[in-house]
Amino acid sequence: MTQMTRTEQTLADLNQPKLWTGINAYRSDPLLVDGTASLPKPLRDEFDAIGRQVTSAEAQELARMANESPPQLRTHGPRGERLDVVDFHPAWHALMRRSMASGLHSSIWENLPDERGRAHKARAVRFFLTAQLESGHLCPLTMTSASVAAISASPVVQREWAGRILSRKYDSTNRPAMQKAAVTIGMGMTEKQGGTDVRANTTTAERVGEGIYRLSGHKWFMSAPMSDAFVMLAQTRDGVGCFLVPRLLEDGTANGLRFQRLKDKIGNRSNASSEVEFNDTFGFLLGPPDAGIRTILDMVTLTRLDCALASSGIMRASLAEAVHHTRGRKVFGKNLVDQPIMTRVLADMALDVAAATALSLRLAEAFDRAPVSADDAAYARVMTPVTKYWCCKIAPALIYEAMECIGGSGYVEERPIARHYREAPVNAIWEGSGNVMALDVLRVLARGKDLFESVFAGIARDLGPSGRKTVEVLRAATSLCERDEGAARMLVEQLALSAAAAELNRIGAGRIADAFLETRLAAGWRSTYGMLDSRFDSAYIVDLLYPAA
Repeated sequence: MTQMTRTEQTLADLNQPKLWTGINAYRSDPLLVDGTASLPKPLRDEFDAIGRQVTSAEAQELARMANESPPQLRTHGPRGERLDVVDFHPAWHALMRRSMASGLHSSIWENLPDERGRAHKARAVRFFLTAQLESGHLCPLTMTSASVAAISASPVVQREWAGRILSRKYDSTNRPAMQKAAVTIGMGMTEKQGGTDVRANTTTAERVGEGIYRLSGHKWFMSAPMSDAFVMLAQTRDGVGCFLVPRLLEDGTANGLRFQRLKDKIGNRSNASSEVEFNDTFGFLLGPPDAGIRTILDMVTLTRLDCALASSGIMRASLAEAVHHTRGRKVFGKNLVDQPIMTRVLADMALDVAAATALSLRLAEAFDRAPVSADDAAYARVMTPVTKYWCCKIAPALIYEAMECIGGSGYVEERPIARHYREAPVNAIWEGSGNVMALDVLRVLARGKDLFESVFAGIARDLGPSGRKTVEVLRAATSLCERDEGAARMLVEQLALSAAAAELNRIGAGRIADAFLETRLAAGWRSTYGMLDSRFDSAYIVDLLYPAA
């Protein structure tokens, strides 16, 4: 037997478990393994490799360094010339290089043989796993992937840009886009006076040629400012238009973008978000000059799926770290995980993480099947804002509770859970806050109530005996919202819980589905975790969803 070092012996004596690292994030997630069992073996092998990589000590160190050394803006050079460049730590570039090689920015558009008909689900698994490592660098990858939906509105722009957008290389050089092997795309929608109300935006766009406009204005938030181009909204003479705006012109000179500052964000610290002003900035029109909101919403819809996946991923990583810690720490004579109150807290959280994971992957499947299935198209339209709302909304509270399970050492920056906690609020705010998601649901209700009936029919079928009563409650909630807009959040949450329970039941989660259904839909109001009663085997729930390494 190998002798422990003095430090290891000291830590053992001090009742300090080893850190949660080197545990395959894919293989240790039974819900994910079972949910991908029907996918081709090469895909499952790839998920296995990503699962090993994201929990490795080397990858965790890259994540730590990228967040402890945030990007720096250089507005001017030594001669006083404008630079407007953002410098990133090498760890950021390493994360980007690995994730682009995995196709997180491109795979849904590549028509790969193993992924035909399931490209969104395959990418969703990759994204979910990678979020457990580091979420900041996923922002530009999300926007780059989703940008193809907007760029496709202009065949000319698509022909020029798509090949570089879909390249799996990573090229961080500061050169014109057409001189690079690969590009990334950012987004600029938010303005000071407009915020979510993008029709109030004041950025203007004047036509100077066929499909080419000159933009002037500002963006209060422009994500990933070192991207090679940005999808932006601006007012044309015909209405709000959507544009692809290169950062550099073909001769290498700046395209009029003047970065004012980088936002000092609570989390998402590895990623740069900027405030920018611009004048005489050239952009390519995407779609009709009065259809910019509709064009960019095709892009935003895809980013909302990623918000749900990322929130689900960091919840999974945080709770896995908490379960691992409680299994290795003794309190009052037994392992902390076996203390009855703690067991129920962990099990209660595990139900929400399982539901969020299942709901997010179900939405990805709907994206895959929507072109050939009216029911899945209805599901994708109704459930995108619902899934984004619920998965992102529950993440901060759940991750905090997981932090409390670890205790004081969970409240220090040395642990990944601290990074996850700071990251958690962003997905609920970006790409549409909770109220915006609720309003989107009301918009669907007003224009296509039949879409809700399609979703309700699927929930009733998948829930089995309890489906009819659940759908009656949902119909009552929709009727209330038709009279009272302020009730929208009640409908959204009830629909999220019902759809999550239905999906857990459909995939055969058995006692997990039963426990979620009973505690979320049949029980009274609850505001904290640990509310499971003795009818549910909490130890079974924890051990099944978080098997011991």
